[in-house]
Amino acid sequence: MADGSKTILEVRQLTHSYGGTPALRDLSFGMSSGEIFGLLGPNGGGKTTLFRILSSLLQPDAGEALIANHSVTTDSHAVRRSIGVVFQAPSLDLQLTVRENMRHQGRLYGISGHALETRIDEMLEQVNLADREDELVRNLSGGLMRRIDLAKGLMHRPSLVLLDEPTTGLDPGARLDLWSYLERAREQDGLSVLITTHLMEDADRCDRLLFLDKGKAVALDTPEALREEIGGDVVTIRGADLAELAGDIQSRFGQTAETVDGTLRLRRAGGPEFVPELFEAFPGRIEAVSVGKPTLEDVFIQKTGHRLWERDAS
Repeated sequence: MADGSKTILEVRQLTHSYGGTPALRDLSFGMSSGEIFGLLGPNGGGKTTLFRILSSLLQPDAGEALIANHSVTTDSHAVRRSIGVVFQAPSLDLQLTVRENMRHQGRLYGISGHALETRIDEMLEQVNLADREDELVRNLSGGLMRRIDLAKGLMHRPSLVLLDEPTTGLDPGARLDLWSYLERAREQDGLSVLITTHLMEDADRCDRLLFLDKGKAVALDTPEALREEIGGDVVTIRGADLAELAGDIQSRFGQTAETVDGTLRLRRAGGPEFVPELFEAFPGRIEAVSVGKPTLEDVFIQKTGHRLWERDAS
């Protein structure tokens, strides 16, 4: 967290299991007010469990989480007033109009009368849906539904909004619109945003990222700092008998290569210059080589030994 910034979320040694299977293991981290903070991990990594605990839908087995200094375990009512929640699945009544959905949400938070209608006008204007207020939600695209969900989650002016896989299923234009709104709300209103995601494009837009795997934190930093940890270029090699090839690369070049998803991956400065040396050293044994700068996916592989999408949901 930035020095001197106010803490909006503090997680202390959270632990939770399902039927003896750990979902979160002694998880601790903090989030600053006004920060866009990302939880990145595979299905089964712990993101959804943490999201449910923070939204006060699930009690942890041990540990604590504080949102705006309110405990999710002992002061859930105050927590719910402090947060907005947008789940991955739409929480809209398809038989109602856009405005009727917004009106229902506002009343759940005790907003009524002129104040409610004014707030609806403000939110629909902010998400560029003022001209669609009388349309039935069932007739709208997935991207427009996502905007309505976000507007609903912000109706009561929360300090922190929790977004579960906010851009999954959206086309590139709708994804850009959503991020533009979040960044504008952060700048104008000081909104704090926590997202869960498995998409690298979303992760790159966050101020900081927490990598979760098997319920444990494996990395926490800015996207730039995480990529810089790797250093050099990432060289990906395809070929037969990768285990033997990895050993020969180690013997010949003193270079460790990891087997990931049917390829060998290694990190080396001057990657493009290294490619001809590989083909010359192992003629006929290498099918293809690619070279690229480190990505967040490469960081995750380095930290966990596997890709984001290899593990099954649990």
